[in-house]
Amino acid sequence: MPGPYPGRVVSVTSAKSVDISTGAANDEAVREMMARGMRTLTGAATTPDAWRRFFEPADRVGIKVNCGGYPHCVSAYEIVAEVVRQLTGIGVPPSQIYLYERFQNQLDEVNYAPHLPEGVSIVAAERANRNVDNSGYDPATYLEADLFGEDDTRSNMMRLVSQRLTKIINIPNMKDHGATGATGCLKNIAYGSFSNVARTHQRGVSHTYSVVGTLATIEPLRSRTVLQIMDGLRGVWHGGPFARTTKYVFYPRQIMFGTDPVAIDRLLLDIIEKERRAHGAISIWDRSPASLKMDDTRARDADPNVNIIIREPGHVEYASTLGLGVYDRAKIALEEIRVD
Repeated sequence: MPGPYPGRVVSVTSAKSVDISTGAANDEAVREMMARGMRTLTGAATTPDAWRRFFEPADRVGIKVNCGGYPHCVSAYEIVAEVVRQLTGIGVPPSQIYLYERFQNQLDEVNYAPHLPEGVSIVAAERANRNVDNSGYDPATYLEADLFGEDDTRSNMMRLVSQRLTKIINIPNMKDHGATGATGCLKNIAYGSFSNVARTHQRGVSHTYSVVGTLATIEPLRSRTVLQIMDGLRGVWHGGPFARTTKYVFYPRQIMFGTDPVAIDRLLLDIIEKERRAHGAISIWDRSPASLKMDDTRARDADPNVNIIIREPGHVEYASTLGLGVYDRAKIALEEIRVD
């Protein structure tokens, strides 16, 4: 990261991609959006050639999904299945494709297996977000940081990432987040590949401003994450990263493509901010103590004008200072495509 296309983002939208009355996605429309997005990003004449710009048959490819917004906003089955179809189409065997997320219980809920060919591995690092099983993490690859005087000051990279994969595709969602303001490419790949990260935001304070980007710079995660595909078929404008109800779900019906996580997340901040304004909600940049009800998730879920932590959407700009991508909106080249 930021890969071969720093500051370049391709956005593909289609009104046919999601039926907003049911929330169901249209597989055919999604496939066309994926094809157009990949060809436009790479300049390749054919869709297989676009995928060959990043992958070859010998690669062991990880697909970092996002399951935290189950059931209403997770990395879409249709997008994930199409990624796998394209990888196998250029010769990557299913046995060398690994769908991954930190928590097995979340993967069990979403249940990608019926949508994937036999042989694709679905891998978690630990059973649930309880910080009791570290066997899926690499003891030699970690971030050391004492944030609140906690006993465990290390966040370790998943063994799958550090020891097995050669390439990673990141498929985040368009979601609001109570600690970071929005959660997109950077947070999905960073917090989704390391242990013990919930410790960074508690008691009204968020250290995500610097930790998200710092984790994303750690090798080999940084160099192996070669493609960003932001799933904006559905989104969450408040209460994220969760979506247990449809109360705060919206439908951008959009997929963004790039190699630069900062550039995509910079656009995401505007998308979430615009949707919140449309609903009369406070800004993701709001830092007023009057809006803060510390750790009161019930109040936050009931009222979009409540924060439970002082949010840090500035984590995206901070990541740019680490060389992870382009933050300046004037320097981001956005190409928009509509599929009818």
